[in-house]
Amino acid sequence: MKLTFLGTGTSFGVPVVGCDCETCTSEDPRDRRTRHGAVVEIEGRRLLVDTPPELRLQLLDNGITSVDAIWFTHMHADHVHGIDDVRIFSVKRGAIEAYVPSEYRDALTAYFRYIFDDAVQPPKGSSKPGVRLNSFDVGQPVEILGEAFTPLVVSHGTCSVYGFRVGALGYITDAKSLPPQTIAALDGVDVLVLNALWFGRAHPTHLNIEEAVEIAESIGAGRTYLTHLTHRVTQAELDRKLPEGVSAAYDGLVVEID
Repeated sequence: MKLTFLGTGTSFGVPVVGCDCETCTSEDPRDRRTRHGAVVEIEGRRLLVDTPPELRLQLLDNGITSVDAIWFTHMHADHVHGIDDVRIFSVKRGAIEAYVPSEYRDALTAYFRYIFDDAVQPPKGSSKPGVRLNSFDVGQPVEILGEAFTPLVVSHGTCSVYGFRVGALGYITDAKSLPPQTIAALDGVDVLVLNALWFGRAHPTHLNIEEAVEIAESIGAGRTYLTHLTHRVTQAELDRKLPEGVSAAYDGLVVEID
């Protein structure tokens, strides 16, 4: 199994428009963070995690030439607004299977009616993304790419976000807290992905770095990678300050998982 981080930034991305802080003007390419997205590859087939606004550029930068399935974590704009960029794949090979939390299915189909309403057809000679929705519920595994993906729910302020566990990988984004059942479901993972914004100040809907590290230590994963990071920290600072076993992911990072 292979995990590729396509985007590791928050909804603002890094650099932030109009900002001249140390991170936004950094010459370290790891400090350039596009909006959240990732690819899980299993035996040559790929699951895309979210469809962020920079999706096309992320796929080109990482040499991703095919996508076999999509996992939507939730409905926020920085996680869904790049959905049209999967059109090239459905044009080539037909509809892509997409997996969405049951509670967000109606919202997704209404928001992107031009995709999901069969009564809306593109002009002759044109096309629209072909995406076939499959609903899932927390704790009920779904088979994707020949493997069992177990949906894991976390709190994100007033809404829920759905990560997953597949084999030795646990993937969580946009969490403010993890309920006991999600912590338990992550027991024994080798690689854990968690969101984290910055050091110090608490945020109402996201983990800060200290909170993420505390959760990582309680789960005891072999390796933990932080994502969804802001311009308030540089990669160099994170490299210096994070404890052993915890690293900051960056756009383009590839992690091999046994």
